[in-house]
Amino acid sequence: MKSLKAATAALSLASVAFMGVVDADEFNHRYKTGDNVQFYVHKVGPYVNPQEAYNYYSLPYCAPDNEHHPHKKVTTGLFNKLRSNSIGEYIGGHALRHSGHSVQYAPKQPVSESCTTASALTVEEADKFKKAAADQWIYQTYLDDLPVWGMVGEMYSKDEKTKTSPHVYTERTILIQYNGDRIISVDLVSDPKSLVEIKAGDKLTFTTKFMWAETDQEFHSRFDKYLDKPFFKHHIHWFSIFNSFMMVLFLMGLVALILVRTLRKDFAKYALSGGDVEGGEEYDDDEYDGDDLVDENGKPLSKELLLKSNGNDLPGEEAGWKQVHGDVFRAPALLPIMASILGSGSQLIILTLGVILFAVAGPIHGAVHEDRGKMQHAIIYCYCMSSVISGYVSGSYFKLYDSTKTAARGKKTASSQWQLAMFLTVTLFPTVVIGIYSMLNGLALVYGTVNYIPFLAIIKIFLLWIFVSVPLCVVGTLLGRHAKINHSGAKTSMSGAGCFSSTAFPCRVNAIARPIPENVAWYGKARNLIPFAGLLSFGSIFIELYYVLTSIWNYKFYHVYGFLLGVYGILAIVVCMTTIIVVYFCLNAENYLWQWTAFASGGSTAAYVFLYGVYYFCCKTSMTGILQTFFYFGYMGLLSLTLGTLCGTIGHFAASKFVRTIFQNVKLD
Repeated sequence: MKSLKAATAALSLASVAFMGVVDADEFNHRYKTGDNVQFYVHKVGPYVNPQEAYNYYSLPYCAPDNEHHPHKKVTTGLFNKLRSNSIGEYIGGHALRHSGHSVQYAPKQPVSESCTTASALTVEEADKFKKAAADQWIYQTYLDDLPVWGMVGEMYSKDEKTKTSPHVYTERTILIQYNGDRIISVDLVSDPKSLVEIKAGDKLTFTTKFMWAETDQEFHSRFDKYLDKPFFKHHIHWFSIFNSFMMVLFLMGLVALILVRTLRKDFAKYALSGGDVEGGEEYDDDEYDGDDLVDENGKPLSKELLLKSNGNDLPGEEAGWKQVHGDVFRAPALLPIMASILGSGSQLIILTLGVILFAVAGPIHGAVHEDRGKMQHAIIYCYCMSSVISGYVSGSYFKLYDSTKTAARGKKTASSQWQLAMFLTVTLFPTVVIGIYSMLNGLALVYGTVNYIPFLAIIKIFLLWIFVSVPLCVVGTLLGRHAKINHSGAKTSMSGAGCFSSTAFPCRVNAIARPIPENVAWYGKARNLIPFAGLLSFGSIFIELYYVLTSIWNYKFYHVYGFLLGVYGILAIVVCMTTIIVVYFCLNAENYLWQWTAFASGGSTAAYVFLYGVYYFCCKTSMTGILQTFFYFGYMGLLSLTLGTLCGTIGHFAASKFVRTIFQNVKLD
């Protein structure tokens, strides 16, 4: 009994001690007076080249003489030690290292730490400082997860007659504001009087002063000063949303005006020609009442006018989209590739929506701001978990259209190409992403920048893909292949001479494909319509694209995820509307190859996004150098490819729904 009480008391003391340890740290952002506050250095590099970032101590800075200094023979020294980072932080290039400074929480007096370079600057070390001052290098540090920036030096002269020369700042003050047990604000000020000209053979003394001050600002608002609300919530931003919304209304009205009324006229014409309409009804000449059918202006249509088609008065003549009813549901060319791309596109749709909702719900899951790898972390895990979606869409789409190819070949067994479709779904998009990142990672390794992704992080990502993403994609493919396409299942059977029918489609597919007319009007050719579709889609997002690119390349923190969610919805609607219009005009020109046309209509948005990226690089930035140029266009290419796949998938699904709808209303034997 005594031993039990002793064990209980020991456990209680251990619990209290543990609570005392975890009560104050950099993870829950709570401290007590005298607690150690970790001060990390991140990177240093040219201001105009965000990706050309190097380790802070790649410049010949010195470390203060304290317990963290390497000259102290202490095993617990933290100087320049790499902080434990997540996979997302490694991908984002956030490799934080301990600064070597010893910072205690809320002392009553300012604390200064100084150090002098161990030896005189060599010519190589002096040249590094000179280059940093001449090219306006900045460094970034973190204290309690709050970023702070400072200039390495600048070109300076004591008077106008003297030529400017590279100088380096040797004194800086870090002002830390706190409220109770939480750090609220961190600011860094470099003293202009401390500028020292850089000369080989000189020793430099660097001083950092830590000043603490109380504030009444709340912890939840401590990141507000980084968000630049006047920039992101400018009236132009609001106007762009309103403008995009009006474009949506215009396109929806255009679809309703051109398609719905035109289709109504087409249905009436085919009915009077003796064609079957939904329900098996026919219009009888004796029962026809001209007042029952009206044109787009509300005027009654005469029977003679309805029967005219392309200047031909033959009563039974078909023309336009109705002419291709026997081929419109034919399997697209390169079916395994199409199935894999649509599967990846469906995954990207869910992935994008999930990541945006994660960011919008930041206050709910306790994040002050989605920064420093959190978004990359969310993207990786959302991608892995949504792999089942890509497999399901790919498998079901391949099964749906492969049935038409199988029946046309006269075989009863299903095609074995579904394994190829599954393999492409698993590997196609990741291969492209891996190829781009491998090139950029190799370049970062050669230049020695902090954007290099360590081998261990790459292994972790590979294991996530091979043991999570791939199995889920395979499971999704099997589920898609065995899922019922409709309530009665997908069954094909030969019907009539040279035709086969499928309960998955409203029309039978001819065994022999009909030729596609070549002599059609310009608006009947897909290559003429696709660029216009992409232009309208790009027009609905280019303002938001500017804000996103500015956040990535100009040291701003994107936080208006509500705007981004709204623009994402607007983009989806615009892509749907424009793709439907393009497909309708192509079908009217008797071009039944609508699947790839629909995908290209939505995917053409990517071309405009990349072209805008070129414009932004040339006119909105001052980036220079091979490293930064490769990183910029590598990321822009990946962004454009991803957006094109996403929009192409949205457009294809909208067109598929439209084609099914119009051919369900009119059926021919």
